[in-house]
This record gives sequence, structure tokens and C-alpha cells, in this order.
Amino acid sequence: MTSTAETSAEKVDLFAPDVIADPWGAHAKVREAPTLQIGGFMGGPPMFLAARYEHVKSVLTDPRFLTNPPEDADIEDIRNGVFQHLEMPEELIPWLKNLINASDGDDHARLRKLVSYALTNHRVSKFRPRVEEIAAKLLDDLVEATKDGSPIDLVQAYCYPLPIQVICELVGVDVEDRPIWKTWSDAMATLDGKTLPGAVRAALAGARSLIARRRAEPKDDLVTALVQAQTNNPEIVTDDELVGILFSLVTAGHQTTTYLIGNSVLALLEHSDQLARLKADPSMWAQAVRELQRLGPIQFGQPRFGTEDIELGGVLIPRGMPVVPMIMGANSDPRKFPEPEKLIVDRLSVGSESHLGFGKGIHRCLGQHVAYLEAEVALRGLFTRFPDLSLAVPRDEVPWILRPGFTRTKDLPVLLGKPSS
Repeated sequence: MTSTAETSAEKVDLFAPDVIADPWGAHAKVREAPTLQIGGFMGGPPMFLAARYEHVKSVLTDPRFLTNPPEDADIEDIRNGVFQHLEMPEELIPWLKNLINASDGDDHARLRKLVSYALTNHRVSKFRPRVEEIAAKLLDDLVEATKDGSPIDLVQAYCYPLPIQVICELVGVDVEDRPIWKTWSDAMATLDGKTLPGAVRAALAGARSLIARRRAEPKDDLVTALVQAQTNNPEIVTDDELVGILFSLVTAGHQTTTYLIGNSVLALLEHSDQLARLKADPSMWAQAVRELQRLGPIQFGQPRFGTEDIELGGVLIPRGMPVVPMIMGANSDPRKFPEPEKLIVDRLSVGSESHLGFGKGIHRCLGQHVAYLEAEVALRGLFTRFPDLSLAVPRDEVPWILRPGFTRTKDLPVLLGKPSS
């Protein structure tokens, strides 16, 4: 039997302090409710919350669900509402959206095709030696920085520098421009309304300058490939879309991987038995990063909008009403993953993993192969070089950034111990 939900009922505020403080518990509560719950954030419209695995997968893969409301539906743009709440200047709001993920239909297919060839598993695997080289240099720097045995913040010294350098090299962001992108990334990560406008304007200028340089002096990078594709077919992509693609790739290409690496170190230190298994059999690292991605850091995906009335979980979702895919709830659903709270490093198979941490369907994260490679290289290298690595503070003193959407460590103070030879 299909029912309708009471949209006037008390909503689950996804930005509420108690939800942000305990997202696992909050999402589980939503998931185990007898029917789909109604939620929202920042004073926006009511939204259905899909939190069970089968429901989230349906929202992500059913072609009737789009990332934008039907054109003739009287639905406000939720993304605009978030940035308006932060008092962002109106002209900057379009640049704060992930261009590829914020498009549908032919536009999405056109933009995705432009960059997907550069991020296939085959092409990314060829970049492994360079990722290993970058990781090895950062590990050497850790040794040098802790000669006196002092603790170090692993997030700033390792978890962040590795993915930002990798994505910048893949995309083609020049070394002198990278501080601009870091400032922009930091402001986006914290949704800091005070620093975000200036950071966006600086990044816009940097992106346009980079595109102009590649037109004048081509290199072997993704920016050059995009510019040349536009030269060959001017209708395939506009200059503004090129800038939007750079924003999407650079931001998405390092933020979540930084969070994944930091959270994974903490999870492995908390599950010493699983870490011991990986040390004994390093061939399992590729599987382990799939399981670690299942456990975070993504809390929920961007809302989807039905092009027609759609039944989901026994509830009739009216055409155009937003539905939020609760990724964390789905990835910890005991109906799909027995004992979901446990880290089991060989739970998932490489190439056939069933978690939804990178999404599913046509909007599945383009950078998933890069993220897997970086996490595998980073974690394996770290625990091989520093087998006695440990937290420098009690577990409950590890600071978390309480921002909705992501679960992640702010800092990760560690003692490296004696490095292996």
C-alpha cells in the first residue's frame, strides 16, 4: 500500500547541532523509522529523507530522479538557498555548485564525457608511480619534522598535501596557483561565509588565467585537453563551463580524499586487529580502502527531484519534491551490511564493491579511481614506514569538524614512532 507523508510534521533538521554531533546515530534513527521521514536544512523546503540502502540506491539510479527540479515545477533551488543563507553575493552562487553533478540529461552527458576519459581506472593506474613518489617524499618530510620525537598533525602534514598535489598535477594546476585553490577549498570545507566570496573571486581569476596559459602554451594535462577539445569544437563547452569543470575537479578531487585518509588512519588505529591483518597481508589494502570509504566521510548526497510521482518505501513522493539520499544511513544499513559498525578490511571486493560512498548511477563520482589509488598508496605507505604510529592524544580529544554533509577529523595528532628502514 502506498501512503503519503505528512510534510507538516516536525522535520529532521540535517544541520541541527545534535545531528551534526552524532551523524551515525541520527541517520540510523531516520533509517529505522517505519516510513520515510521529512527533513530539511537552513530553512529550506521540506525534503524526504531516504536512508535505507535499497531506497538510497533507487534514488541514485532511477532515471526519473534528477539533480534539478522539473522546469515547470514551483520548487526553489535548494543549493541557491544554502548559499543565500550564507549571504553570498548573488553573482558568485553559480560557481559554488559542482557543475557536472548539478546538470542533467544531455548537458550532464556532454560535460561528463569531456573529462571521464582522463579519469578511467586504466589511465589513473598509470599515475600510480607518481602518487607513490609524492607519498614517499611526504613520508620523508614527516621523518625530518619529528626527529625530536614530537607529535605531528597528520592532516596538515600528509592527508591534505598528498591528494591536493595529485589532483593538481592530473588536472594541470601550476604550482604557483595552488595556494589560491587551498584558500578556496578551506573556505568551502567550513562554509565560511566571511572568507568564501574573496576566495571564490581569486579562484575564478586563477582558473581563467590557467585556461589562457594553456591556450598559449599547451601541456600534457587535462586543462590542455579541455582547451583543445573546445578549439576543435567550439560548441562542445563554453569558457564558463571550463572554469566550472576546474572548480568541480579540483575541489571534489582532494577534499573528500583528505577526509578519507585522515578518518581511515583513525579507524585503523581503533581496529588494531584489522590493521594487523593488513600488515600481515598488504595485498588486502585495495579492499580495505573500499571498506573505509563505506564508513565515511560522506553523510548525504545532493537532493534529487522526481519527474513524476514516484513510490519509494511505500510512500508516494509528489513530482518535483526533493529527496535526500542519506549515504551514511545506507552504508551502515544492517539489511545490506551485517554488523555494519565494524571495520572488516576484506568485506568488499575490488571492482564489485556495493557501498554507495561514491554515489551510483550516471552521477557516480568521476574521481573514485583516483581516490582509491591515493588512499591505498597513502595508508599502505604510512603504516609501512611507521609501524608503531599511534595517537598523541586520547581518542576523545581528537577534534572533529562539525559540519553537515561530512564526517571528518579536523586535526590528527600522532606520534610516528621509529620509522622502518
